[in-house]
Amino acid sequence: MEGLDTLTHALARRTPEQLAALLARHAEPLSRRPAPTRLRELAASLWSYETLHQVVLGLDRPSLQVLAATARISQGRAREAAHGPAAPDPGAGYQSLMAHSLAFPDLATEPVPVADVYAAFGEDREAVGAALETLYEAGLAAPTEDGRVVVPPRTAQLIGGHDFGVFEPEPSPASPAATSAPVEERALAAESQAAATALAGALERLLAALAVQPAALRRSGGPAVREIRRLAKAAGTSEPRTRLLLDLTLAADLIALSRTPTGTVALPTSGYDDWLALPPGERLLPVLTAWARHWAIATWTPFGETPTALERGDDRRAPALRHGLLAALATSTDRATGGRAASGPGVPIPAPDASSLEALRPLVAVAGWHRPLAVADEPMILERAAHTLDEAAFLGLVAYGTLTPVGRALLRAETAADPAPLRAALCTLLPPPLEQALFQGDLTAIVPGPPSAELSALLALAADRESDDSATAWRFSGASIRRALDAGRTADALIDDLTAASATGPLPHPLTYLIKDTARTHGRIRVVRAGCCIRSDDAALVQELAAHRALRDLGLRAIAPTVLVSAQEPGPTLEALRAAGYAPALEAETGTTVVERTAAHRSQAPLRKPTDHLALARRLLDG
Repeated sequence: MEGLDTLTHALARRTPEQLAALLARHAEPLSRRPAPTRLRELAASLWSYETLHQVVLGLDRPSLQVLAATARISQGRAREAAHGPAAPDPGAGYQSLMAHSLAFPDLATEPVPVADVYAAFGEDREAVGAALETLYEAGLAAPTEDGRVVVPPRTAQLIGGHDFGVFEPEPSPASPAATSAPVEERALAAESQAAATALAGALERLLAALAVQPAALRRSGGPAVREIRRLAKAAGTSEPRTRLLLDLTLAADLIALSRTPTGTVALPTSGYDDWLALPPGERLLPVLTAWARHWAIATWTPFGETPTALERGDDRRAPALRHGLLAALATSTDRATGGRAASGPGVPIPAPDASSLEALRPLVAVAGWHRPLAVADEPMILERAAHTLDEAAFLGLVAYGTLTPVGRALLRAETAADPAPLRAALCTLLPPPLEQALFQGDLTAIVPGPPSAELSALLALAADRESDDSATAWRFSGASIRRALDAGRTADALIDDLTAASATGPLPHPLTYLIKDTARTHGRIRVVRAGCCIRSDDAALVQELAAHRALRDLGLRAIAPTVLVSAQEPGPTLEALRAAGYAPALEAETGTTVVERTAAHRSQAPLRKPTDHLALARRLLDG
């Protein structure tokens, strides 16, 4: 085909960096086809109907208008040059198309002089030229050596039936609210930082909960309601936003779906361990990138549908809608800054009422200029836009009705297919993790910022997390200290580790006393694996256990002055003794103390390797 030859030659004239940018821009639709090994295969993939169907969603109105006009002119020239019956119109039925003597993919392949494209739009040569350059860059048109333009053969059938209105190079600004006032950058940055900090904490708690207890999926797909509620409680957020976080962590390869003898479960991948070692800003990068490309509006459930999560989305217009709304906010930053600030993780999603939905109409109209095929004439577009903007506020991209610095960085990163602007904005927004905590006399430890992975693991082992806000608080208790001792820590080692993590010098006396007092009684009772046995060198303590009313369900009986037999397994026996206020330790058959560690489940599924677009571009150009 002449058009594919022209596109192949145009691709061959690109530098490796330019071709890599094209591959990154169309990574999602191209991933659904076999990987190209030659430039002509890449050209065929770009102009296939399936790829075109997704790629044109990312065009603004002028680019679509120029593409549609060029396709119409090309089809008209193809009809004139055809030997035989004229090609059917774009709206013709299936039977007419199949009965036609021309092959369906060969329609509209005649090159079009650039002068004819300019003539179709009158005096707007500069805007038409910019639109053509956008089409060339996206691979949706290619220039011939003699100054003509070729477009994909099926463009007329794909977008020919849409009415894009008058040619409008610039979007009409959104109507300002009567009380709108410019928002200071400091206020936007503060709201974005608060939302990003809360998001990072919610992600960490959600993934930690999945590591301890993987989420079981129903046979029909998606986790059950009780699993969503459990994870929402662990993450400290609402159920719709928990579904959103599950979808995003799955897309970011932080969790995976694994088959087990009892069914499919969702659990962290080995990439989760690498993610924990990243700074807070770096942690959010794959999650925000996944949101921009996710094929679903996870927090929006149309009437009559059942909410679900961890399923591959089928809303291919969702990424373009997000881009259109963010771009609309970027073009109306100084005019439409009314609205609320970013909502925290625990704040429920408000149901949009008729007045709030109607207030979105001017913004949606501007978004329709940036992404017409994803916005114009879409059913329930106002509801979809409202939930999309609420997700953006939750993620720290929107506050007070306008883009935050991170939101602008995400928009730039997605436009250029380069994560560098977003990475820089996130690293600037979130400070580096803190390595030390403030230990206080009331048996609490305060971290006035995001804790490092090592500090968080140490405090989580020996204390219970109490609050998550701008500062995180942990509280020590006898039970939490026993948990650290059960994990194999000695009292002296625990005191040394906590002292090294103290920003205030030596530990407060009440905490040191609590650790030593708990260690003094820890291990006086020994649970032996048998069925099981309880032993202690303290005969009086053994008699006390045998007579304890709260331990009757264990069926304890003495077989020696220092040995009791329990009818329960070691696990339930340990739990019952600890619930009764004792501090037993688990002992192996060899007489050594068994170190109890919290289970850390990981998926064995291999991680998806990110495509090296630059290396692929060099191979294609060399070939």
